[in-house]
Amino acid sequence: MVGTRLSGWKGYRTMKILMKGNEAIAEAAIRAGCEAYFGYPITPQTEVLEYMARRMTELGRAFVQAESEVGAINMVYGAACTGARAMTTTSSPGYSLMQEGISYMAMSFVPCVIVNIMRGGPGLGNIQPSQGDYFQMTKGGGHGDYHLLSLAPSTVQETVDLIIEAFDLADKYRQPVTVIADGLIGQIMEPVEFPDLKEPQRPERPWALTGAKGRKKNVITSLFLDAHELERENLKLQAIIAQIKANEVRYAEYWLDGAEIVVIAYGTAGRIAQTAVKRAREQGIAVGLFRPISVFPFPYDRLREIAETAQQLLVVEMSAGQMLEDVRLATCNRVPISFYGRMGGVVPLPEEILDKIKGLAGTGS
Repeated sequence: MVGTRLSGWKGYRTMKILMKGNEAIAEAAIRAGCEAYFGYPITPQTEVLEYMARRMTELGRAFVQAESEVGAINMVYGAACTGARAMTTTSSPGYSLMQEGISYMAMSFVPCVIVNIMRGGPGLGNIQPSQGDYFQMTKGGGHGDYHLLSLAPSTVQETVDLIIEAFDLADKYRQPVTVIADGLIGQIMEPVEFPDLKEPQRPERPWALTGAKGRKKNVITSLFLDAHELERENLKLQAIIAQIKANEVRYAEYWLDGAEIVVIAYGTAGRIAQTAVKRAREQGIAVGLFRPISVFPFPYDRLREIAETAQQLLVVEMSAGQMLEDVRLATCNRVPISFYGRMGGVVPLPEEILDKIKGLAGTGS
């Protein structure tokens, strides 16, 4: 697309096929070499579980439907400790239940991939698309001083790309990596392309629990009763997080040249905002779109640069305004910031965002 720039992108393509988002997530994980999948059915991501139940067993890989999300995340923890490429998927209430296990893995330096197909909340909420899990996904979620690399796709193809990359990133940093999507991406059908199916390959993992014959035994734990020892392990974790912040910032930019108004949105909201911004441009409004792809690490530096030339910012979210706080941190409120959000699983229409843009531009009816 003219006027579009993507940062941090890797390319590969084979034949296109039409797939539902959840099924594409599962197939992408298989193509990335996922050796063990553990999950529990929760709408709107249950098709991932169903697809994995068939495909993983066909390929002779491990699949278990756990008794709960708590069981699933701890099975992931156990399999990952043996060096297997392990994964789980869930939806918002299920991700909440996984927090303790995720915190254990972060402190144990164990890689895995976790996908959250968000739905409306708080509480049980509903099964409609939402972005109310942003804080939980980007600010640590569980107890302790940790953050997980979190990637937010806006299309099924981008979801496939990021799932595949997430496995490599998890191995690179020996940390869980999360992909944050929502019920719309999980349920929509789009053409997608995958790399060729290959046998699972993973880097050497001398830390894994594979038996200690002929060598000193490995110990994987997050329990350190001595305060100074736990602090040393925390410092190791903070060093990894610093590397992630330095190396893994990702974002997309659309029509920012000369943009006086910049819309900031991620995931599905970013996809819808792109349509609204395109229509506004066609009507002569100087507006652009900035779409964070890594919501942790958040692209603070680039957004700060954009705020130096923009006259107004408009944050659009399917929430009460959670990424809004990161936008404010990035810009220090040096430029006026407006917000438009829908909650409860209500998906905003391009016309709603366009009306907001027109209002800021002073061209509204």
